[in-house]
Amino acid sequence: MVIKMKIRELLQGLSFHFQDMRAEVITEEGAVQALLDREATSITNDSRNVEAGSLFFCIAGAKSDGHDFADAALEKGACALVVQKDLDLSAVAAEAGAPGAFVLPAIIRVEDSRLAMAVVSAAFYGHPAERMKVIGVTGTKGKTTTTYMVRSILEAAGIRTGLVGTIETLYETPQGEVRIPSANTTPESIVLQRTFRDMADSGVQAVVMEVSSQALMLHRTSGFVFDMGIFTNLSPDHIGPDEHRDFDDYLHCKSLLFTQCRIGILNGDDPWHGRILEGHTCEVVETFGLESHNDLRAENIELVRTPGELGVRFDTKGVLALHAHVPAPGRFSVYNALCAIAVCRHFDVSGKDIADALLQVHVRGRIEMVKVSDRFTLMIDYAHNAMALESLLETLREYDPGRIVCLFGCGGNRDRARRFEMGEVSGRLADFTIITSDNPRNEEPMAIIADIVTGIAPTGGSYVEIPDRKEAIRYAIGHGQPGDIIVLAGKGHEDYQEIRGKKYPMDERVLIREVLEEGPCRGRA
Repeated sequence: MVIKMKIRELLQGLSFHFQDMRAEVITEEGAVQALLDREATSITNDSRNVEAGSLFFCIAGAKSDGHDFADAALEKGACALVVQKDLDLSAVAAEAGAPGAFVLPAIIRVEDSRLAMAVVSAAFYGHPAERMKVIGVTGTKGKTTTTYMVRSILEAAGIRTGLVGTIETLYETPQGEVRIPSANTTPESIVLQRTFRDMADSGVQAVVMEVSSQALMLHRTSGFVFDMGIFTNLSPDHIGPDEHRDFDDYLHCKSLLFTQCRIGILNGDDPWHGRILEGHTCEVVETFGLESHNDLRAENIELVRTPGELGVRFDTKGVLALHAHVPAPGRFSVYNALCAIAVCRHFDVSGKDIADALLQVHVRGRIEMVKVSDRFTLMIDYAHNAMALESLLETLREYDPGRIVCLFGCGGNRDRARRFEMGEVSGRLADFTIITSDNPRNEEPMAIIADIVTGIAPTGGSYVEIPDRKEAIRYAIGHGQPGDIIVLAGKGHEDYQEIRGKKYPMDERVLIREVLEEGPCRGRA
């Protein structure tokens, strides 16, 4: 993909001025026009990727400041810098005036270089979002599952659909399927717009993406308008020094999605949905949920349990009537499915096609059933904090299991309080807990396990400590009893274990297969 654009074209819609490097150059009208007419051949916010002709964005991040790398970018041939504070470039200016030196670059001062990066990225890649229907999903829980449900339904209906989210970016090209593991729930704007461009060029008609509060706060999704903005639910999360200062800030950032979408679709049962809509600019607002006031609602909810599967059936009423069967348990699965139905009906997908597609939906690492026995149910889930684990275990209790066996660990170099809290939840809600290792990072696994035990102990819950995760899984399978529901929590879609700064391959699906091939240990817990 070769792109060249004049700087003046990239800056349309932005308020900016030039930082003087040599006043006699900047103040000459002809010189200003020459700077604006210069072509940028690439855009980046990583100085390591700068090459001759690059436009470089100086971004002030949590751990480093791109303004500190301005000199390096100029030395590598950047044709322009976008900054949000004045730089001391006297040495660069002096060098630029020397015979044979590089051409004086354009130093473009804006109020917010992240916002400018998003706007310029959209322009540089030709506003690809305008060529597709873009659906943004925000909320505390349910984003990942909902996006996969939407994609499955639309793909089954013949609508080529891309996905961007916590697990991966996924779409089809003429050359085959593209799967890119995710570093962030929502990519930086340059990456997002480049991906949109490739999707659009590949014939993708719709994109469904997770939109995190951080992404909205940091303008990763600025520069285009969503066709639909979706709100799943809200509860305290991502509050801390490097994220949101408090719950109100978290809520406000979530609400920003509804100032840049045409249709707003919200969980009308969530107590915060009214606050989320404050200041919205949506042309249409719709709600879904279980309560009678919603535009789309679920009725006649029935829990389904068969060997190897926990699911739910329900009917929908309101703007669309259908009977749905989802192979995932609990009320939150009903909400996720309702959300997907509310979205897909706008694509004129029939109720039957929606119901057929929902029956086939399986999301990696999100209540992912792994069939190992007809005697008990085994699942993998990403629940990696107390709130998510409590919601999951309470849901599973509704299925009247013989026992709930919860296997989990906690990450190292993270807040120790999370370990106490998860231990307390599992001790209180599970019948038996297997404490193991997650991503210990730079901590000792046994120290992390000791913190989890501290949380479990006051509950009186039964537990065993098995630091090796494969051996812990072997123990869980080997000690499975009739009617058990065994949950492997915390890793979900992750296929690695991080130890002392290095990531080692570790996929629980592979571990389960190896345990079955080698033979699990036997006995009773």
